[in-house]
Amino acid sequence: MATIRAYSWLVLVALSALVSHEFLQAQIDAPVGIFEHHGDVGTVLHAGSVDYDGGKKIYTISGSGENMWSTVDAFQFVWKKMSGDVSLSADIGFLTRTGNEHKKAVLMLRQSLDGDSVYADVALHASGLTSLQFRGEKGAMTREVQSNLSGPKRLRIVKRGDYVYMALGAEAVHPAGGWLRIPLQGSFYVGLGVCSHDKDVVEQAVFSNVELTQPAASSGESVLYSTLETVDVDSADRRVAYLARGRFEAPNWTRDGKEFLFNRDGHLDRLPVSGGVPAKIDTGFATRLNNDHGISPDATQLAISDNSQGDHESLVYLAPIGGGTPRRITQKSPSYWHGWSPDGKTLAFVGQRNDDFDIYTIPAAGGEETKLTTAKGLDDGPEYSPDGKYIYFNSERTGHMQIWRMKADGGEQEQVFSDELNNWFPHISPDGKWMVFLTYGADVKGHPENKDVMLRLMSLADRKITALAKLFGGQGTINVPSWSPDSKQVAFVSYMLIPPESK
Repeated sequence: MATIRAYSWLVLVALSALVSHEFLQAQIDAPVGIFEHHGDVGTVLHAGSVDYDGGKKIYTISGSGENMWSTVDAFQFVWKKMSGDVSLSADIGFLTRTGNEHKKAVLMLRQSLDGDSVYADVALHASGLTSLQFRGEKGAMTREVQSNLSGPKRLRIVKRGDYVYMALGAEAVHPAGGWLRIPLQGSFYVGLGVCSHDKDVVEQAVFSNVELTQPAASSGESVLYSTLETVDVDSADRRVAYLARGRFEAPNWTRDGKEFLFNRDGHLDRLPVSGGVPAKIDTGFATRLNNDHGISPDATQLAISDNSQGDHESLVYLAPIGGGTPRRITQKSPSYWHGWSPDGKTLAFVGQRNDDFDIYTIPAAGGEETKLTTAKGLDDGPEYSPDGKYIYFNSERTGHMQIWRMKADGGEQEQVFSDELNNWFPHISPDGKWMVFLTYGADVKGHPENKDVMLRLMSLADRKITALAKLFGGQGTINVPSWSPDSKQVAFVSYMLIPPESK
């Protein structure tokens, strides 16, 4: 009889557990406002939860998890499965100021509920840092584009076609960076998430004024935005320095590390690295500058390429660093500046002579030009190594664009490496350890704008190459020297093409 009672008790316990599990599962699977389900993604020590106030349409999400970063995530997620174009917006705030400064509240697009899934999110950190985070391949490292806005009230993530971007603001939101190709296939998960960034803690965030829409296809012309970004060569983290509607190009980093220079509408603009409003540099009669410009080693002069005079073909000029009347250097056109010898005495440029583009040098004081390359096909982008021994350049003499170098006098021309991609504009770090360059796909001819490209980094010690950043850009992204003086960061321009109804 005791055996029967014990067995009955075990059956009751098992049934109770089953009912509890089914009840819990029903609660998890129940709709939550405009979303379908919620649950923890990845491994968490403390289960998350969601409280939805239907009257106020407010979601209070509790989440644990060690992090949403690196190759795997752990967080509480409230989601809906969708496909096609998506826009998700919300006002976000944390319930407490305590806890890890990198606890995150996110708007997310995610391929699957696996911890290492492909995803993109707009993440608000407790510190105020706001970034577009993304993992482009399952199990790959997470990367991010950090906004230059701290602690915005309203956040939005938008998917248009294959591209994702973020928009931020106090009330109305505005494009804030991104336009990244994220390979979300078929249906995917769209929703809200919270991660405590501390596996032993549960944190809460409030999401209000949540809007989830599917933008209609647009037949209008997309709106172009340009974003000046920096990327750290150790972490590969990207940060927005300045974003504006329209096109600007080719950032230089000043020798003291305090400012950027870039060209826009035929002029040069100066922008503090710390942020602010760009100011135009006076270049006198030179009002049709292109994206081939740079700063002298002693930081007293600007080299510019301008086509406002004569036959309106590009000529190289020098002007005072603070602005002023330019002094003409090249007598023949077209000529495009690209490099300055470390001793300040010689300029390297590209010149089209007799229907062929080759690399030339000319004294900075003025004088005769000297031709350094004679190979058929385009030679472009000459830049001196910091020790002045070499000039690095790109050449299509092998049939597609590759990186080459030669002695400063043009001797011993050699290919630096070989691959099937098209590589442009080598820039050597001030410490001589790294080369960054622009890479197009194998099928791209020339260096056009508005393409999916990469910035790649080569260690000159062992010639190992890594992908530093994948972006939408090309022409204007990194035409000129743009290393920070400490060799830790590179400045570049990425672009966004936003359909008009998503402004």
